[in-house]
Amino acid sequence: MQKIIIAIDGWSSCGKSTLAKQLAKKLNYTYIDSGAMYRAITLHFLRNHLDWTDIKDVYNALLQIHLEFIHNTETGYSDMWLNGEDVEYVIRDLVVAEKVSEVAAIKEIRDFAVSQQRRMGDKKSIVMDGRDIGTVVFPNAALKIFMTADHEVRIKRRFKEMHEKNPNVTIEEVRHNLETRDYIDSHRAASPLRQAEDAVVLDNTNLTIEEQLNIALQWVGEIKKLKC
Repeated sequence: MQKIIIAIDGWSSCGKSTLAKQLAKKLNYTYIDSGAMYRAITLHFLRNHLDWTDIKDVYNALLQIHLEFIHNTETGYSDMWLNGEDVEYVIRDLVVAEKVSEVAAIKEIRDFAVSQQRRMGDKKSIVMDGRDIGTVVFPNAALKIFMTADHEVRIKRRFKEMHEKNPNVTIEEVRHNLETRDYIDSHRAASPLRQAEDAVVLDNTNLTIEEQLNIALQWVGEIKKLKC
């Protein structure tokens, strides 16, 4: 079967990573979590007390950062490694989540991440999710999916995810974080979040995980038929 690139974009807490992982596993494709890359970069800045608004700090940091995805035999997926350390769990912390949109808005940082993402897509047969995958990273991707969901549903999903890791987190903290990220992601000068003109919209407000996967697989099948 024809190997393709599948680009999944959309708002925070719309289940982009969940769908991307499912598709990759079902199609035997490689899953690349672009968000994890920006989170790892953010973690590096925070740990080293660097200022992402200072261009000198940005250039110095990018020279020190080495990112790679390494297969986790226990989960069956790839973990984000930063400079030889598995940071998959650490980067999901609210402290990182609160700053990642600010860091990801810096043009030099986006250029750094995008260049790596494009190299990962050279062999095709990948599923990548993020904010600008279908518009900037892979504008020629065979299938572009833009995911969305009701605002309150997204907040509840994010709260459930964060509460499992940090029982002290409040829903108002999560609401503020999500709304701030939405604004920064959609208003930044470099590669703002937007729906590609040729993307298909997947609103999963009232869909189960299985239902959204079946819809996406149907779209994949239709694309592959056209390419045969």
